[in-house]
Order: sequence, then structure tokens, then C-alpha cells
Amino acid sequence: MTRTRHSLRRLGLALGALLVLSLGAVGCQTQRNSVDRALSPAPENSLRLATYNVHYILTRKTKGRWGLSGWEARKGPLDATVKAIGADIIAFQEMESFAGRNDDSENLARDWLLSQNPGYRAAAVGDWRAFPSTQPIFYRADRFILRDQGWFFFSETPDVIYSRTFNGSYPAFASWARFSDRATAAEFRVVNVHFDYASRENRRKSADLVARRIGPWIEGGETVFVAGDLNARLGSGLHDRLGEAGLLFVPVSGASYHMDRGLNLFGAIDHIGHSAEAEPVGAPVVYQEKLGAVWPTDHYPVLADFNLNPR
Repeated sequence: MTRTRHSLRRLGLALGALLVLSLGAVGCQTQRNSVDRALSPAPENSLRLATYNVHYILTRKTKGRWGLSGWEARKGPLDATVKAIGADIIAFQEMESFAGRNDDSENLARDWLLSQNPGYRAAAVGDWRAFPSTQPIFYRADRFILRDQGWFFFSETPDVIYSRTFNGSYPAFASWARFSDRATAAEFRVVNVHFDYASRENRRKSADLVARRIGPWIEGGETVFVAGDLNARLGSGLHDRLGEAGLLFVPVSGASYHMDRGLNLFGAIDHIGHSAEAEPVGAPVVYQEKLGAVWPTDHYPVLADFNLNPR
């Protein structure tokens, strides 16, 4: 009996030490991937572009973090965050009120933010039967004119709406919009992506498809941005493939996914790429502030400032 107690005691001490070491490692990782970079106003005449995964709303659930009650708690902090970053263009992912089908007639997050921020309009939206609208691109209507918009699915049949991904998983897609600046007439295109979090093969094939689509635009002299949740850290093969098509990625520092708890355990998975015609101004920012009682979503917004057509 004594030997058993001693064995249990040693096991308990070992588990306790392991727990302390694990907590210490988590603390070090969180500290390493936390950033304290002040968010300054955008330089005059620059373009501030942001990407923000806002997590879907499960409208069939009245309770829970991602249900309707959770949305009521987080919509205020979400609006405060959008106002704080002060972006001219915002590429949103997972802006969906999901009821188990593709119908986007009700989109609580999109409608809420547009009602609270009347200076913005939504591009990359339309009748859900012909246009998948859950990845809108907000833009400042007093500064930009929407010239065109479109989409393509990460699929063997990319131009078939709601077609399933390469491995038969849930539909995923890229939305895009082309704008012109009212003051300068400078034109640019923003491609908004969300790659599969679970399947590396889906991510690779999705990046290949994006590269094939944007390549001719870049070769034709367009200013092109790709922004979104790549579910990959900077320097991945996905970044390399998109780089081959002519994209450069701003060097995002710090975590952009925090598990809805402010835990900054690994580097950014949300990114902004740009063609050579756009010139970054200063360093990109991951906005890691909590502006309310709850986090508005499980991602932080990532933003960067650019000069358009510096050539």
C-alpha cells in the first residue's frame, strides 16, 4: 500500500511538472505571437486594405457562442473593431447566417455592419442563387467606384456555383471586386479567399486555381490584391505558388487566429498579397485589441497600407 501511494505521489508530481511546463510553453508562445504595434491613421492618399474572418452565425441555435445569443453579445465588439481599424477596403470571410442551406437572404453580420457604418457599401454580393454572398468586400463609397465583381469555386468545376471542393468537402470559393479611385482613377482588383482549414490538398489545389485566375490579370498590368484566411503561415508552399503568379506578401507579425480566447499560439494565417504595382507603406498590423466583454470572433483583423500604381 505504501509503495502504491509513493508511486501515485510520484506520478502526481510528474503530471504537475508537465502541466507547469505546458502552461509555461503556452505562455511563451502567446507572448511571442502577441503584438503591440500602435494602429496609426492611414497615410494620406494611401489605400488601407484589411482582411477579417468574422465566424459564421448558426441561426438554428438560439444559445451558444456562435448561435443567436452569441451574435447578440459579439456584434457590438465587431462593429467597434471595424470602426477602429479604419480600413478603406475590408475582405470578410465567414460572413454567413447559416441555416443549413446556401440561402443568403438573411445575413445578420453584413446587414448589421452596413447599418452601423453607412459610409461602406458591399461588393461581391448579389442574389444568392447566382452569386455566393458570404465573402463580401466592403468599400468606402465616397472614395471608390465598383466596376465589376465575380466569383469562382475551389473545385474541378470552378464556374459552377456551390460546387464542392476538390475532395468533395463543403463548397469554398473566392470572391472578387474591381474598383476605381474617384480622385485618381487608379484601378485595382481585390480577390477574397478562404482556404480549407482541414485539407492540405484542398489548400494546395485552391492556391493553384487562384494563381491561374490572377496570373493573366497581373500580366495584363492590373493592380491585384489577394486577401483572406489562407490557413497557412507565411513562407508556406501556398505563398510560393501565389508568388509565382506575381504576388508579394506583406510580412505579417503575430497571431491572427486566437481560438476565441486571445491565445496567440502561432503566427498569422490571414494574409494580404499584392502585385508589384501596389507599394506597401509601413508595416502591416494585426489588430489584437479586445473592444468589449467578448471577442467579436476567433480571428483578428489584418491590415496594411498601400500606395496605388507608384510606377
